Amino acid sequence: MNLFMSKTKSQKNANQSSILSIDNLRVKLFADGADKTGMIEMAAKPFIKGLTTNPTLMRKAGITDYRSFALDVLKDIPNKPISFEVFSDDFTEMERQAIQISSWGKNVYVKIPITNTQHQSACELVRKLSKLGIKLNVTALMTLEQVREVAASLEPTVPSYISVFAGRIADTGKDPVPMMREAVQLIGNCTKTELIWASPRELLNVFHADSVGCHIITATNDILKKLDLIGQDLDEYSLDTVKMFYKDAKAAGFSI
Repeated sequence: MNLFMSKTKSQKNANQSSILSIDNLRVKLFADGADKTGMIEMAAKPFIKGLTTNPTLMRKAGITDYRSFALDVLKDIPNKPISFEVFSDDFTEMERQAIQISSWGKNVYVKIPITNTQHQSACELVRKLSKLGIKLNVTALMTLEQVREVAASLEPTVPSYISVFAGRIADTGKDPVPMMREAVQLIGNCTKTELIWASPRELLNVFHADSVGCHIITATNDILKKLDLIGQDLDEYSLDTVKMFYKDAKAAGFSI
């Protein structure tokens, strides 16, 4: 009986490892954040292929000088793609900011939101900037129609990203996997355009993105640090969890 259980457990672990392995991933991992130390830490890892940030993350990190922060980060991360976002609500000012941001480095992608706060489409601006040869990351998309419109607005010879916020779609109770699979098909002929699975909520989303053929997934450092758990024996992980509860109860001095 023990031998049978041992073989079963061994087979289970082997199957799990063959399915869940960072070495088998085709999707590229991008680190999402605004803490310079964390960004440099992640950029140093060979499996991190790029980085992204946004005004919300920068505000949470206490950044007050946008330009100085970006240029400081780019000094330490000159060779991996990094996306910085415009922050105006006016398309003329967005254009000026985009041109300025793109001049900061050859590895810079400029994030343009799919609309402004008045729900006016940014596709005309995307078309104009892409024709100038500016590498764009069109962000905050949540519908297939938006994917179609953006894909049609991008220059086919200029590298670009389309960021679909799959995590936020999931927050509404909708399964983002079928939509992301279709989005991959929609941009299939755009050889210089890559689809980003943005705002993941858990590590499993990395494997979801990989399974549908998504090119990139962005994730915060908290999620990326869970990569060490991939393939972990679930019996051992269960025991570790029990030990954690016991240790914390003891440390709190609970009694009944």
